[in-house]
Amino acid sequence: MRFWDGYKGSSFVELLATEHPHLKPDVGRWIAGDRDLPATAHGTTVLGLRWADGVLVAGDRLATMGHQVASREIEKVYATDAYSLMAIAGAAGPAIEMARLLGVQFEHHEKIEGEALELEGKANTLSQLIRQNLPAAMQGMVVVPIFAGFDRRRRLGRVWRYEVTGGRFEERDFDSVGSGSIFARESLKKSYQGGADRNDALRMALEALTDAADEDRGTGGVDELRGIYPRVKLCTSAGVEDVSDDEVAQVYRNLLESRRRRVG
Repeated sequence: MRFWDGYKGSSFVELLATEHPHLKPDVGRWIAGDRDLPATAHGTTVLGLRWADGVLVAGDRLATMGHQVASREIEKVYATDAYSLMAIAGAAGPAIEMARLLGVQFEHHEKIEGEALELEGKANTLSQLIRQNLPAAMQGMVVVPIFAGFDRRRRLGRVWRYEVTGGRFEERDFDSVGSGSIFARESLKKSYQGGADRNDALRMALEALTDAADEDRGTGGVDELRGIYPRVKLCTSAGVEDVSDDEVAQVYRNLLESRRRRVG
């Protein structure tokens, strides 16, 4: 097979570029040269935070296209493997493709090397993908993710944020990116509790997204009429877990009741 005669490393992206360049995802196809770019859906607000057993990553479900709603049920939080998560904001198309490619990269590395990457290595891999997207970012196709996971060697949850050049910065407690991130971060500054249990971690995340939706028109809040709730995932020593809409809805209703009592 040509694979064994050519590239022998463990990077799936480099394998495609070397052996099958026609199959490599090309973010450049979103770039229209000197012409105006077509209208593109954008994901808005996502956040990540550390809690007692690991990390929580959450995002609203709204995607916008200018001042219009592109989707009310977009997925912004992805499990990239059994112990890591990526939440996307920015240009939806490149961001979703990047999240999927990252998952394939991790799986490929484990098959070739016989062991999974350390969490730090996973965070660095995402940094490289963002750096490769820089030409598209300069044309407006910016991808600004949050990466989080459970570090099985250190036995703790970790959260990173990124800039468009691929620079990454680990956060001690929490962070948020997207159009409503300033309001989500301000909310978390007031409510965050180190060592929070599961219920408190969910409450802090939902309160931050609710506050962001109150102040930012690009951030989608809870839509009980349609049954649309923020997507929330946890990552602990047991791996990635999806939080059900029923549990999210109950925490949200408890949050509203608490606010009503304070107002009353």
